[in-house]
Amino acid sequence: MFDDRYDDDPVARMRAARVPREPQKLPAQRGLWVEDTVTEFYGELVRADRNQVELRDADGATRRFPRDTIFLDDDGNAVQLDFTRPQPTAPARSASGSVYVKDAPARVARAGRIFVEGRHDAELVEKVWGHDLRVEGVAVIYLEGADHLDEVLLEFQPSRHRRAGVLLDHLVHGSKESRIAAHIMQRFGTDAVRVVGHPYVDVWQALRPERLGLNEWPVIPRGQSWKHGICAALGWPHEDQADIARAWQHILGQVRNWHDLEPAVIGRVEELIDFVTEE
Repeated sequence: MFDDRYDDDPVARMRAARVPREPQKLPAQRGLWVEDTVTEFYGELVRADRNQVELRDADGATRRFPRDTIFLDDDGNAVQLDFTRPQPTAPARSASGSVYVKDAPARVARAGRIFVEGRHDAELVEKVWGHDLRVEGVAVIYLEGADHLDEVLLEFQPSRHRRAGVLLDHLVHGSKESRIAAHIMQRFGTDAVRVVGHPYVDVWQALRPERLGLNEWPVIPRGQSWKHGICAALGWPHEDQADIARAWQHILGQVRNWHDLEPAVIGRVEELIDFVTEE
C-alpha cells in the first residue's frame, strides 16, 4: 500500500475548483482588476484590441492575454471579459408619444382648463393624453354640447392667467360650430381663449377607420342621427342609448395610442395643451 495523498498539487486542485465550467460575462472597462488563472498575474485592464487584452500590475509590469482568456475577479469568480457595447435604451413613451414620467408627483391643477363637447371626447383625450395632463396639472371638462360653451365660459371667467382651451367637433366653414367659435373668440379674446376643432361630425371619426377594418367611415345622410346611422351601417345594435354607449366603448377600445388617431385631432389637442400650460 502506498500513500498517494501528495502525488499532485493540492493548491492547483483548489485553484482548478475555483473555475466553473461556464464563466460569467464581465463588462470590460478600463481600470478593471482581474487575475489570470494560469499565470496568476493580477492586474488592471489598460487596453484591448481585437485579439488581446493588456493587464498592468501594481508594480507597473504588463502582460498581454487572448481576449477569450478566463480570469478571476476579486471575489474569486471565473469571468470572461465582455466587450459588447450596451445598446442605448429609448425612453419610455406615453400613449400620446411624449416621454413617460415615471412616478411623477401629483401636481396641483392649473387655473387653465380644456373644454370638450361631450363625454366621448373627454374619454378619448384622457386615454391618449391622460399622462401628459396629469403631469401638467390640466383638467378636462365636457360641455354636454357646444351650445353650452358661452354660459360655461361666462362662469369660468377666462383670462391671460386662467386660460380656456376649447375643442369642438365639425369645426368647418359655415357650420354652427364655426359661428360659436367666432363669437367666443370675439367675446373673450385670443389671450384668454383658444377654440380649435376637427372637421369630423363626431369624435368617433377621430379613430382611423383601419382600426375597425374599414377603408373609410360610412357617410350618413343629413337629417339622421349620426351615431345611430353609423351603428346601423356597421351592423351594430342601435335601438337605444345603451347600444350607442356599447358601440363607443368598442371604438374606444381600439385606440392604443396616438398612432390610431387622425392627425387633424392629434394636432388640435396638442395645441390646446400648449396653450393652457404656457407661462
